[in-house]
Amino acid sequence: MLFSKTLSVVAIALAAISGSIVEASPIPASVSEYVPVSKRSYTAEQIQEFEKIEKRSSSGINDWGCKPSRAHPRPLILVHGLIGNGWDNWLYMAPRFALKGYCVFSLTYGKLPGIPLLAGLDSIETSAQQLSEYVDKVIAATGSPKVDLVGHSQGSLMPRYYLKFLGGASKIEKFGAFGTIAYGTTLSGIYPFLASLGLYDPVKKILDPVCRSCFQFLVGSDFLKNLNEGGDTVPGVQYKFIVSKFDEVVTPYTNGQLRDNNPLVQNVVLQNTCALNLADHVTQMMDPIVFNELNAFLDPAANQNS
Repeated sequence: MLFSKTLSVVAIALAAISGSIVEASPIPASVSEYVPVSKRSYTAEQIQEFEKIEKRSSSGINDWGCKPSRAHPRPLILVHGLIGNGWDNWLYMAPRFALKGYCVFSLTYGKLPGIPLLAGLDSIETSAQQLSEYVDKVIAATGSPKVDLVGHSQGSLMPRYYLKFLGGASKIEKFGAFGTIAYGTTLSGIYPFLASLGLYDPVKKILDPVCRSCFQFLVGSDFLKNLNEGGDTVPGVQYKFIVSKFDEVVTPYTNGQLRDNNPLVQNVVLQNTCALNLADHVTQMMDPIVFNELNAFLDPAANQNS
């Protein structure tokens, strides 16, 4: 009985995950049945159209002529999560940061060939190198010696690799994030369940070609062991990590918190700020309390009630 119930939960969770991927993936109208992402093909015209959509930005975002103001002296780079990209992950927050007066930039990282729109799929090490190059590009364009980062989900994890191993610590002043993954996730118990049945390796073999990063942020992964060895922060960078008790992707939610005894680290549980807040992993992207927490972190003079 317990086995059948558990299996049902896993099936529903996997269906939800695959459903979100299907909805986020453009499928040609002529396709009458589901085709795996890895086997889909697109015309040159379709790919061009997808790239146009991806490059579309909200007013004031990715303005390479923007110069930081005295009130906001550092450019702000937004770092999306898994299967997001540089525009859809930030439809709510990016324009609001721009209206506050920040020079706002947003990159798309971790794309795999033949998979348009969905990003963050490549290995985290490769994506961190792309972030490194993007930070240098923003610094060169704005003339600012440092930038601030705000990330969601994988966007809280990948930049830490950049900070620790790719020289990012000297270029980042503040790093705020929400839906954070610091010590991995069990994916609501799916990962240990698959492992207990001996299905982890077969599933990994299927998914690795289309998502090289997916298994890097599971609890106990070699990537996380390497990243957190010797401490989960770097000196000189200010951190603010926001977690939600209702996060169904990062489980347990406490694994999203940094553990270093570092005075420059703030760990925030969203429900301690507002007990009635029900934001889960995805809806944190559109949560005004999360936005105000980040804005107050980046700009201590900000009115959190604005």
